[in-house]
Amino acid sequence: MGADVNVVAASESGCHIFGSGCGFEAPGVGLFSPTPWLDFGLPGAAGVNKYYLVAVVALIIAAAFWYFTTRRAKVVPGRGQGMAEMLVGFLRDQVTRTTMGKEGDRFLPLIVTLFLFIFCMNIMGLVPGLQLPVTTSLAFPAVLALFVFLLWNIVGVRRHGVGGHFKARLIPGGVPWWILPIVVPIEALSNFVIRPATHMIRLFATMFAGHLLLALFAAAGFYMFNPLSQMGGLFGALSVGYSAIALVGFLVFTAFELFIMAVQAYVFVLLTSIYLGEAIEGAH
Repeated sequence: MGADVNVVAASESGCHIFGSGCGFEAPGVGLFSPTPWLDFGLPGAAGVNKYYLVAVVALIIAAAFWYFTTRRAKVVPGRGQGMAEMLVGFLRDQVTRTTMGKEGDRFLPLIVTLFLFIFCMNIMGLVPGLQLPVTTSLAFPAVLALFVFLLWNIVGVRRHGVGGHFKARLIPGGVPWWILPIVVPIEALSNFVIRPATHMIRLFATMFAGHLLLALFAAAGFYMFNPLSQMGGLFGALSVGYSAIALVGFLVFTAFELFIMAVQAYVFVLLTSIYLGEAIEGAH
């Protein structure tokens, strides 16, 4: 009876899953639209907001990693230097050389830098007080994808000339001439529109969904434990149990999301290396 009275009182105060007044705010897209600290008043410009701060922190972390692991490089590496060498060796053996051969070694510094920077931007979603992956703002993956797209064209033009590069991208080898009016527009759309678009959207969408999922579990745990656990009785006990489940889910998905953050950085640089390998090879 006491529990029923508490439930009714909570309902009347709006403290239930369909109401407000508990200090609970359901996670939504507002998580990814921080209020600008400095607004330039320009159409389409978001101003300076939390994304800029988190991006700077990610850049500092990436730079600090290389500084502290390589400032005293030795023939027999220490723990930090060994970690840096393992990262470089992994990306060389699993990314650049598998897609470009030994010629890809000259792009290795770029691939390593991109990987570490993207990974640092991703893990900002797990840093207490920041908790915002930089790559959940489409602008950042878009700039990186645009850079790779431009580099892909530059490498191809320098290696094969303007005509050779664009011919290889638009006219597949062995295609009959009479079908070219259909194939060329498809190839143009695929290589010059869809390719850079999917390159940026894959990173953005995965990190956006993952961060929203983590926020959902964290909010569920907060909501179920804080207001409902005070009611006592069976309903209160169940709410504490649900909160514990939400907490376990949050911890599990946090570990899983950390793995996904690394995978997405790897996928981005792997695609980058594949595109550069195509530009070097020239053939479709």
